[in-house]
Amino acid sequence: MPHSRDGSGRSASVKDVAQLAGVSLGTVSNVLNRPERVSADTRTRVEKAMADLGFVRNESARQLRAGRSRTIGYVMLDATNPFFTDVAQGMEHVAEDRDLSLFLCNSDNRATREAAHLAHLQEQRVQGILVTPVDPDSPALADLASRGTPLVIVDRTRPGAAFCTVSVDDVLGGRLAVEHLVDRGHRRVAFVGGPDSLGQVRERLEGARQAWREAGLPDADLVVVPTVALSVAEGRAAGERLAGLPARRRPTAVFCANDLVALGLLQQATSAGVRVPDELAIVGFDDIDFAAAAAVPLTSVRQPRAELGRTAARLLLAEADDPLHAHEQVVFEPELVARRSTLG
Repeated sequence: MPHSRDGSGRSASVKDVAQLAGVSLGTVSNVLNRPERVSADTRTRVEKAMADLGFVRNESARQLRAGRSRTIGYVMLDATNPFFTDVAQGMEHVAEDRDLSLFLCNSDNRATREAAHLAHLQEQRVQGILVTPVDPDSPALADLASRGTPLVIVDRTRPGAAFCTVSVDDVLGGRLAVEHLVDRGHRRVAFVGGPDSLGQVRERLEGARQAWREAGLPDADLVVVPTVALSVAEGRAAGERLAGLPARRRPTAVFCANDLVALGLLQQATSAGVRVPDELAIVGFDDIDFAAAAAVPLTSVRQPRAELGRTAARLLLAEADDPLHAHEQVVFEPELVARRSTLG
């Protein structure tokens, strides 16, 4: 605990520092906020007094007086998915360059929890909020922005130009995955992912269907296996369901809506003695670090995760600096990274 000269155990104050250093309160304030105004000798004396007293500045009080915090917030959809922590890392780099802190919240894909986090961040007077929303069309987002809090939607799109949004072309990503499998000779393919309430799942499936139809293949041979979540456990369960199909209907390849599902399916397949990719090829989506590190390195559709975060944070700070700035809708293109899970 910071100590004071009188040994009371209370936190040392600016007044204590000024008294010990033999300077005015204004000089201590200048050392803290405008050190270039203070001579080197005086600054050294004040800093020594701070160190001797264990002085810690009350940053929250300073921000309260200024009416603006040095914090931005990110409400992520699922903290257990490394994709979102990689996005957050990109945000953090931008925040650090501006001497800001990034406060992370996890909605756990629950609208009520998301709403509670958004309200809390607004109460804290953060400079702005980044959010990967459960529902990007939610009126709650518009209500929040109407109260003056800058807000950027991350990894989602929303019709119109009322918000800055940063996303990836998920339809293109789905096309790339299935075009790759078709090029490798597969004619029975499963799509595994869900729930379909997630826009990314719907769009990745739409891209898959586009590529399938353009290849002239029957709709019935692109099998949709829904899941209740995009998790490793759901991937394992989907693998068991596919293994239970008759051999003539069993797909020779699977496109999973994200890497966690793909890794779970890979686990199930290898534990059941299924040879990947000779008997079953697997493609994921996101290209998280675990994809390349899997026992059978995973082919995946790569999203620029950190760049998503950096771009979103830059747009947020631009809006915080100028509330009249023009909103941008940035869409990145994904790329397919082919590895052993499809190449052999």
